[in-house]
Amino acid sequence: MATGGGTPGADVPPAVAARAAELRALIVHHNELYHALDAPEIPDAEYDLLVLELRQLEADHPGVRTPDSPTNTVGAAPSGLFAEVRHRVPMMSLDNAFDEAELRAWAERLRRQDPALDLEALAFSCEPKVDGVAMSLTYERGKFVQAATRGDGVTGEDVTANVATVGDVPVELAKAGGPYPEILEVRGEIYMPVAEFEAMNKRQADAGERLFVNPRNSAAGALRQKDPGVTATRPLHFWAYQIGVVERAPARRRWPAATQTDTLAQLAKAGFPVSPDARRITGMTAVVARCRELAEERHDLAYEIDGVVVKVDELALHQVLGTTSRAPRWAVAFKFPPEERTTRLIDIMVSIGRTGRATPFARLEPV
Repeated sequence: MATGGGTPGADVPPAVAARAAELRALIVHHNELYHALDAPEIPDAEYDLLVLELRQLEADHPGVRTPDSPTNTVGAAPSGLFAEVRHRVPMMSLDNAFDEAELRAWAERLRRQDPALDLEALAFSCEPKVDGVAMSLTYERGKFVQAATRGDGVTGEDVTANVATVGDVPVELAKAGGPYPEILEVRGEIYMPVAEFEAMNKRQADAGERLFVNPRNSAAGALRQKDPGVTATRPLHFWAYQIGVVERAPARRRWPAATQTDTLAQLAKAGFPVSPDARRITGMTAVVARCRELAEERHDLAYEIDGVVVKVDELALHQVLGTTSRAPRWAVAFKFPPEERTTRLIDIMVSIGRTGRATPFARLEPV
């Protein structure tokens, strides 16, 4: 049965139904390549356009909606290379805003949910959207015990041994930040700074070995090594941005703090690196200005970003605003427009998916 739209295919033009089916297959294919195999064939911006087109078709023609549509799901199923880990609380994705009008429309939806909200007085946390790999770290009594990938949001993969080689990940939480809950799950991003990625590629070139495509793919590939010793040679870093699960917290210290901004400070005191470019911003006008500012500064940063994550700062409001099946309503990813650059077409290749569908794609010279 379709979600929110009666019987799939009812009153839907055949061409629309066919295009929706094609988009679903393409998106699932690229989800598997990106999340499970770390071998994307298309740029993020091109993938985003496929999702955007499918969302629009589903909005205009509810009969094409299906319960398993990739617009309702997160990531991709675990690949089977590592042991599976079931998340205590789902690791959700984020809805996207592709321009300032969509960013403001997201804020207006917040106000419709809670008419008492004053969008120009409301506090937000604006954080650079680092292009890396989402990671869940679990601590028991302050000691690191497990790392898991997002996977499909419900089940991820156990990459504890590999993440343990990342110097930014505390083996034991700092005493200054305690006392700690018996179980504390911290979520963040494993990434590779641009300068360290370029230095690594220079070493590869000097040794006559293949070059890595970009920092994000390099970080993802490093985490999927069966030998943690290989992972340890890669310049990986971690930033914490959220507290996921808290169990049996101490009475004299609140976990998490009352706001996202204070939670980031709490994580920093515990010994986690947090983004130095995260800002608490009051009012949507200032939020839009901050997004413009980061868009202009993106190439001056030490790490790659593809947008800005905007969150309602007060955590109590997160409970009020709630979530959809795949994303929180209290946060959105403002995505920068794709940059236009000139490159050279090397080859046109064809990928055969599990269903036998042939998908042509271009192999381009890196820019």
